[in-house]
Amino acid sequence: MSDDRSLENAGFIPEVTGDGSATFYSEEFGEHFHCRQGAYTDAQRNYVDAANIPELAQAERLTILDVCYGLGYNTAAALDTIGRVNPDCQVTIRALEINAVVVRDAIANNLIHHWTPATQQILKTLATEHQYKSPTLDMELLIGDARQTLQPLAGNGWQADAILFDPFSPTRCPQLWTVEFFSLTAQCLAKNGILATYSCAAAVRSAMELAGFSIGSFPGVGRTWPCTIATKDQRPLPGLSQQEQEHLQTRAAVPYRDPTLKATAAAIIAQRQQQQQQSTLESTSAWRRRWLTGHGAQR
Repeated sequence: MSDDRSLENAGFIPEVTGDGSATFYSEEFGEHFHCRQGAYTDAQRNYVDAANIPELAQAERLTILDVCYGLGYNTAAALDTIGRVNPDCQVTIRALEINAVVVRDAIANNLIHHWTPATQQILKTLATEHQYKSPTLDMELLIGDARQTLQPLAGNGWQADAILFDPFSPTRCPQLWTVEFFSLTAQCLAKNGILATYSCAAAVRSAMELAGFSIGSFPGVGRTWPCTIATKDQRPLPGLSQQEQEHLQTRAAVPYRDPTLKATAAAIIAQRQQQQQQSTLESTSAWRRRWLTGHGAQR
């Protein structure tokens, strides 16, 4: 799911989540692939609904970029939604994932049983052949470091109407939350497109803004904090609360940077920590004392 997960990390074990669906736990990153309150619900609400797929699917054509395909849930939820709204929609999907093992293990453990039979078949074919084509669907699974697999798409002017952005959290996988990777991602978003991600971390939102995105807050399901939606146009988006706005004025908002799109996680984190130490912005602890007494930090 992230851009540096070991391809040798096999043998994922399903864990049941709050809505009865299952997810995997990554020992390497110390996090689950989907929200434990409900993995299927997470995919539907925090990605498909947040990215406005039900409305976008009413068009003749729809193009989607799935950044960190993982178990395939976000893509599956999108496919099922499109099938209900407009079965004749011509859909193009490009999905990025480094670990082919997790994709195959999701199928082997029948984690996809919730989705329609048609979508299940697509996911099964994708896991083995890394592509699926039909009269209404052109889909490819691009295996490798997302920072590299996305560059050819951007270079060729490929444009997505919706981007489902779902790496592991910024502190665990900073490579995919940098200003530079968001800039690359922005190149692949259509002028009227929308990006959805679970994270509302100040470093993520500030990186998005530096990459040219306009950001909004989306009330996610199964998470303490809201999700983030982003566009490149000036359409009205649900505004950030005063609490969220002030968070962007603290040292937590110092973004992750990766100018070469090749740096290690450790190097990216170390560079950001140095910038935070030199920053004159308000400390995050001071902001937290005002707003977050008794609450956990934002992911």
